Order: sequence, then C-alpha cells, then structure tokens
Amino acid sequence: MASRVISRLTPKNSVLFVCDLQERFSKTIQFFPEIVRTSKRMVDAAKILDIPIFVTEQYPKGLGHTVPELGLGDIKKYEKTRTSKRIVDAAKILDIPIFVTEQYPKGLGHTVPELGLGDIKKYEKTRFSMCVPDLVPAIKDSNNVILVGIEAHACVLQTTLDLLEKGKNVHVVVDAVSSRSLPDRKYAFKQMDRAGAVLTTSECVLLGLLQDASHPKFKEVQKLILEPAPDVGLVAKL
Repeated sequence: MASRVISRLTPKNSVLFVCDLQERFSKTIQFFPEIVRTSKRMVDAAKILDIPIFVTEQYPKGLGHTVPELGLGDIKKYEKTRTSKRIVDAAKILDIPIFVTEQYPKGLGHTVPELGLGDIKKYEKTRFSMCVPDLVPAIKDSNNVILVGIEAHACVLQTTLDLLEKGKNVHVVVDAVSSRSLPDRKYAFKQMDRAGAVLTTSECVLLGLLQDASHPKFKEVQKLILEPAPDVGLVAKL
C-alpha cells in the first residue's frame, strides 16, 4: 500500500486515469455533465503537460464509448474485464499520460465526447478495476495516478484499491467522480480515504502539477484554473 505521506505531483511522475465516462451513463449518474466538464479540465491539462492519459470503457458494445466531449479520440481505450474535462485538459497541457477505460462499451456506450479524448486509446473492460493486464505495464514507472470517472463506489473504488496495493499514490479528484446514488458516492470517498488515497480537487491538482508560476506552461493551465468549476454537489449533498 502507498504511504500515507502525500506524494507531490509532477508531470514526469504522474499519469491520468479516466474511468468509464461513457454515453449510456449520462442520464443516470448524479452531476454527470459537471463531472465531464471537470474531467475535461484534467484531460486538457494532461495534454498541455505531456502527462500520459489512460482511458477504460466498461463493455463499450452495450454501454457506448467515452463521451466525445473529452477530446480523447486519439487515445487508446482499454476494454476491461476488471473493473473529467478540467483534469483532462490540464493533463494535455502538461503532457501527462492519460489512460481511459470503458466498462462494457457495447452496452453502456463509449466515453462521452465532452472530454475530448477521441485521440486517446480506450481500454475496454467488463470487470470493475481499471487495472487490466495490458494497461498495468504502461504505468510501471509512474508513482502517481490522478483518477477521475465513475462510479465512485464501484470502478473508481476498486481501481483505487488495486493501485494502492501496487504501491501507487492515488489522487482521486472528488469533483470529477460521482455515482448514481449520492450515499454511495459519499461512503466510497470515505473508504478510499481510509485505504490511503489522496482525496483532492481539480484545482488543487492543477496547482500541484505546476508548483511555480514560472512553469513554461503556466499561462495555458491558468486559463483552466480561471474557468469557474461546476457545482457537483460536494458541499450541499455530502
């Protein structure tokens, strides 16, 4: 399990995981449009900062593909047998790798287009954790995983537990994670915190990745920071 000491995020030691932000979930997940907007923020930052992005899709044949709003069309999607815009944007700016999974995309659809992940590989899956066999080797040299997506109490929680067992520092972006049920979301966050994950916000992640206003990509990421973050019900509902 990763240390309880919070590891500093840097573009070189971090990757971005985008978990199952697929079309079919858009009408059932609490605050889904807002979660997508915040995830897109992370995707864009990852692209700016050259942070690797990993995307999974849960059973994409049934659930659809990653929503196009994320702008991840050129990123590989991992269909998994184990199982959001602000973070995505920042990851792109900072060149942070982005990893995306899609849970059963045939039934649930693909990752929502709002994330702008059309160019990023999607890892298709049917089980819950994002840690599928062909994805895990790709992150062996990365200490920190920035995690966004759905659902908090299912795929996000199980991904977090698997990554912690592998010794990774997991930064769960709470304003880019949700569930169909708000109680499920609330207590999933509690479980992840007790397990050793870092519960954080999209703006906290962006500032942590930059660390200094003299960073060469600061002005690009600053545009993402200055955009008002959407209300995702964390204060009023949790």
